[in-house]
Amino acid sequence: MQSSKLTESLTILNGVGPALAGKLQKLGLFRVDDLLFLLPLRYEDRTQLVRLGALRPGMRAMVSGEVLLAETVFRGRRVLLVRISDGSGQITLRFFYFSRQQQAQLRAGVNVSCYGEVRPGPLGLEMVHPEYRLLRPGQAPVSSDSLTPVYSITEGVQQGRLRNLVSQALALMKASPPAELLPRELLQKQGMPSLEEALLYLHRPPPDADLESMASGRHPCQQRLAFEELLAHYISLRDLRLMARREPAPALGDRDKLVERFLGSLPFRLTNAQKRVAKEISGDLSVPHPMMRLVQGDVGSGKTVVAAIACLYAISSGVQAAIMAPTELLAEQHWQNFNGWFARLGIRLAWLSGSQKRSERKMSLAAIADGSAQLIVGTHALFQEGVEFSNLALVVIDEQHRFGVHQRLALRNKGVSGQSQPHQLVMTATPIPRTLAMAAYADLDTSVIDELPPGRQAVQTIALPDVRRGEVVARVQRACEDGLQAYWVCPLIEESELLDYQAAEASYEMLKEALPSLAIGLIHGRMKAGAKDKVMRAFKNGEIQLLVATTVIEVGVDVPNAGLMIIENAERMGLSQLHQLRGRVGRGAAQSHCVLLYRQPLGQIAKSRLAVLRDTNDGFVVAQRDLELRGPGELLGTRQTGLPQYRVADLIRDAQLMPLVQQAAETITRSSPQQAEAIVRRWTGDAGRFGKV
Repeated sequence: MQSSKLTESLTILNGVGPALAGKLQKLGLFRVDDLLFLLPLRYEDRTQLVRLGALRPGMRAMVSGEVLLAETVFRGRRVLLVRISDGSGQITLRFFYFSRQQQAQLRAGVNVSCYGEVRPGPLGLEMVHPEYRLLRPGQAPVSSDSLTPVYSITEGVQQGRLRNLVSQALALMKASPPAELLPRELLQKQGMPSLEEALLYLHRPPPDADLESMASGRHPCQQRLAFEELLAHYISLRDLRLMARREPAPALGDRDKLVERFLGSLPFRLTNAQKRVAKEISGDLSVPHPMMRLVQGDVGSGKTVVAAIACLYAISSGVQAAIMAPTELLAEQHWQNFNGWFARLGIRLAWLSGSQKRSERKMSLAAIADGSAQLIVGTHALFQEGVEFSNLALVVIDEQHRFGVHQRLALRNKGVSGQSQPHQLVMTATPIPRTLAMAAYADLDTSVIDELPPGRQAVQTIALPDVRRGEVVARVQRACEDGLQAYWVCPLIEESELLDYQAAEASYEMLKEALPSLAIGLIHGRMKAGAKDKVMRAFKNGEIQLLVATTVIEVGVDVPNAGLMIIENAERMGLSQLHQLRGRVGRGAAQSHCVLLYRQPLGQIAKSRLAVLRDTNDGFVVAQRDLELRGPGELLGTRQTGLPQYRVADLIRDAQLMPLVQQAAETITRSSPQQAEAIVRRWTGDAGRFGKV
């Protein structure tokens, strides 16, 4: 904002010293203009004074009267009871926390006005801890000329204090209005108010304001602010992409026909979607600027093969490629796949993980540093101190939303040689709705593998109450006797007093007793990497028929013979996680099934969630419903992605604004770069480059 006072510290306001400023920082309030964007949670109507005789339980009302009686009583605790009357009726004010000063003030004969919720009490109608104001002799109670805002507060900052500070900020805004950064024609075309009008209305709405639209966040004034905030973050991310495109990177191509040889060695043909995405990637890699591409693909769509093609472009150009996965289990799966594919092409691989033996790690580090390792596969250990690459030019990150932005960029920085930047390919099996991807990944080009390999059948899904566990156990027995393998997934490893989830170890013992003829294995996150690897290898080789597991098998495990998935406490998991788990079956030619066991009674949201999985196998439909039910933070992992914490905007509620945001960003950045920069600065401040760590 242009006004210097609005951009100054809160300590310029009356009543704000260092102690209060420290408390306000807990609410994200540092500068005066931060107060303007602290929008009310709700509003109270204090524009009308209600007679005490007209009060009814459940009303929130402003009343006034004379104190008839004030006494402190002991009812298990100290309570201050104040009885007031206005001639039409009486009401009791009840205070559990009060000072001696309040006791002295609230005495018989004093006039007060107060606001609170009316409820029935032992002495008739009462208000518990109402906001109140003492009136001077002859002073009439003052009703507000606008609705009263209720803000989010923190310890040591009362509503009254916060309202006073917002009032001071509004006065400064009126004296020096903020610059209008959105084009006038856009505001007129969309029927949007100016920034000043919107802020004033939201902090001081008139008595006839549409509270229903304001409660839902869809009032034109709220949408005006949400639009500009989404625009600020979109421009910020878009700038990152444009900056990256100007940086140098090695141009990579298939100089040794490695890709042709690789594709010829595969026992299957690429789908049209895989071919399309591979072509998009090769186009990115062929130019001397860093690729920044996100590949989305449903479970089993073949993202790994596409990543392998990208790696071959780097390797045939004489530089290194690295693949990073969030768990050892998934990293090991990639290691096995790439070893099987690339060893026959004479490509040298290196493995790096946190649980590696010191001698193995030393050998891997040496091969990575001298360049003899052409492809490096591992976990977050890849970007730790002491790992030096010879010439890293391509970074592939799987299940990228599980890594923090800092981690992703730390690996990228390992590849910086001189002024050159490595190419980045990030992949996710969590399909992301288009509007959310536009907001969260505007710094990345996006490719979608929207086709499953031929011959794959949709997994049939049913939901059953856990009282029918016996039938499910019998079904597992039949499936395994017919030659298939099965998963039995539980949320916890051990029994917990706090959580009544079915624990993996308890289920393992139960199933061993119920199915003595089957070979049953157990895998969970607390097992050492070697032990997990041994169990998974035995399951993949068919030595284990039924694998009892925690959600560690959510990603990466590929066992084509597994045709049955049982998920305990399905009602407690998110849709996208359930879809990921279900994706562990249905990888072979046989029809596969998934049983969602739930504990009754089932809430409405849980019913909706399970119904979605029964009705569709389309990951994008699942993701959209998950977004609606749980929000973008749950779907993407807010803390990990670096997804901004919006002050006004809501990515679900305001999704319809994103296409307009995209158009406006193009127009404003082209016609007025300074204006675009000011929009970013207004809404994000120093956090405007949250993606560029």
